[in-house]
Amino acid sequence: MKAELIAKEKKTIHELDSLFKPKSIAIIGASTKDLSIGNVIIKNLVHYGYKGPIYPINPKEPEVRGIKAYPTIFDVPGEIDLAHIIIPSKFVPQMIEDCGKKGIKSVIINSAGFSEMGEEGMALQTAFLQKAKQYGVRVFGPNCQGIINSDPELKAYCDFTFTFPEPGSISIVALSGGVGAFIMQSVFDLGIGMRMYASNGNACDVSISDVVSYYGEDDGTKAIILYTEGFSNPKEFMDVAKVVARKKPILAMKAGRTEEGAKAAASHTGSLAGVDIATELIFEKTGMLTFNNEEEMCQTAMAFATQPYPKGNRVGIITNTGGPAVIATDELVSKGLQIPALSERAKNILKTTMLPEASINNPIDVVATGGGKHFRSALDVLMDEEGIDAVYINFVTAPFTDTDEVARQIVEVNKMKKKPIVCNFMTNMSMERYQQTAKIMKDGGVPCYAFPTTAAKALGALYKYHLVRSRNIGEAKLFSDINKKQAETILIEAKKEGKTFLSSKQVFNLLGAYKIPLADWRISDSPYDVAKAAREVGFPVVLKADSESLVHKSDMGGVVVNLKNMDEVLTAVEKMKNKFDMKDLKFLVQKFLPGGRELIGGVSAKQGLGHLLMFGIGGIYVEVLKDVAFKIAPVTEVEAKEMLSSIKTSKLLDGVRGEKGIHKESVVEIIQRLSQLVCDFPEIREMDLNPIMAFENNAMVVDARIKI
Repeated sequence: MKAELIAKEKKTIHELDSLFKPKSIAIIGASTKDLSIGNVIIKNLVHYGYKGPIYPINPKEPEVRGIKAYPTIFDVPGEIDLAHIIIPSKFVPQMIEDCGKKGIKSVIINSAGFSEMGEEGMALQTAFLQKAKQYGVRVFGPNCQGIINSDPELKAYCDFTFTFPEPGSISIVALSGGVGAFIMQSVFDLGIGMRMYASNGNACDVSISDVVSYYGEDDGTKAIILYTEGFSNPKEFMDVAKVVARKKPILAMKAGRTEEGAKAAASHTGSLAGVDIATELIFEKTGMLTFNNEEEMCQTAMAFATQPYPKGNRVGIITNTGGPAVIATDELVSKGLQIPALSERAKNILKTTMLPEASINNPIDVVATGGGKHFRSALDVLMDEEGIDAVYINFVTAPFTDTDEVARQIVEVNKMKKKPIVCNFMTNMSMERYQQTAKIMKDGGVPCYAFPTTAAKALGALYKYHLVRSRNIGEAKLFSDINKKQAETILIEAKKEGKTFLSSKQVFNLLGAYKIPLADWRISDSPYDVAKAAREVGFPVVLKADSESLVHKSDMGGVVVNLKNMDEVLTAVEKMKNKFDMKDLKFLVQKFLPGGRELIGGVSAKQGLGHLLMFGIGGIYVEVLKDVAFKIAPVTEVEAKEMLSSIKTSKLLDGVRGEKGIHKESVVEIIQRLSQLVCDFPEIREMDLNPIMAFENNAMVVDARIKI
């Protein structure tokens, strides 16, 4: 499978060269109207300085924007790598066939009127895709902006937007053209150079996965910004992103995060998963850096474009003003970074180089009158300090210092790329003097931020990516003591019976087949059988009404706990018989397990991705507390342990106020076995294990519900 994925990536990368590095471009639907897309694209190519030939295709005009036009692509004398298609949608299928016959390798369909318009548009999209596949043409779009490649040797502006980026190392891919253009402009306004840009609209062929894979292999791309509104093939994207994120950072953001978007679900797990949890988990599992704020994402990109990654979480702070350093420290610590004390060696050096009033602790306060040599000494000390992994600078442009010299010294050290540097640059940009200081910093590749918190967040993101690259979650454990055949038989039986929800007997037998520990149980049809079951299980017992139509038994009075003798059992059975008039009513008798910690485990299937596994604090308050964690199956031991430690009430698992902690190893094993079960049987749609009773020495599932 891994070899197949690598082969597919290499094929995709080769195919997309004609899209991202076109040697020649045709504009099918070129227009002499200034504000038309077919005119603007030619204007942008010329303005940006595209190095290859441009072929406007217009059957009526001899030229467009001073460039010779051709009636058809067949009249173009040379080869064409890439064609823009800007014609009415009904003519696109035939045009794709013409492009294929001409030998055009890639097309960008800027025209709209396809799948976004309903069945008729979808039929046209299907028709041109069939033609594209027949002739080996890759399709970008339709209903899209296009691509930009800022490489000075190419300068391909195959897009109708208005931002003309300087060459750089940040590549952007966005499903939404509006958001993509905004991000590109924001990056430009921050003075960050851009490598490539892609906004692929309907993404009917060239997908977000394809683009991310291409960026991953591009030597000129140092970091990737991704904006998406969903994935048509989440599994494919996850496989690609997992590989790329190990090589270079992916800064990702997705719209549609609100809980109101969650669909109704029969299980706790399904409802708690919400609308966007799958995408968040894809980002986490693949090692992408996620953002809820587009401004913060763009600001952070500036650090990734210019700085090396830290090797640890220890930060040295240099400041010439007190307050911002305190604000920065709070934010850095909240991101998992530390501000360690300096070594005696470092302090001894600083005693000889700093002004008498300077502070030589960490933060190093060079004071407002500190000049270039003082900043340089502090920087040199931190660069040589083994206990420091990154440097944070607060630099206020004091009117009584040579701020340009301070900037030059910071730049000189920054160019060594020994450790990452971020700077909170506080100045008055309306003054020409400080504009020059800012230019020195920018040209020297020092990421500068107007607020201390913003700078600290950027450094925190650099450290987070260090953790991503060094994290090893291992492989999912496959238990050899399971009975897969038995589980398969149970599910086949349930399907034959036309069941959506498994009966309690089927549920417990299925879990038992995968050696998921269960409280001792029996299923009974009559009061006599219930009495016999209670004796076999041993008092005290729990009695539960069992019927396919009973979803939340506890809420309906279908559960009675701590029955200590036969009289109590028979009385409870009679009450349930009177309360629930159901033909399929049976009785589940279980061993009562008092005193444990109530937990919940669960499963929710996501289209195209597989299963999400859930863990959290269980019982009747699960919907109120919502203290749960999710992972994408298969779940490794490392990930299972992270699920336990990541919930807000994780300390309860260790024991509080004299209580004993739970046996975490047992819970981790339940999660792993559950993961193996749902990976083996994708027809399982939703599952709740609620509660799982966890004790000092073990953990057992007490109740469960499974939907297929």
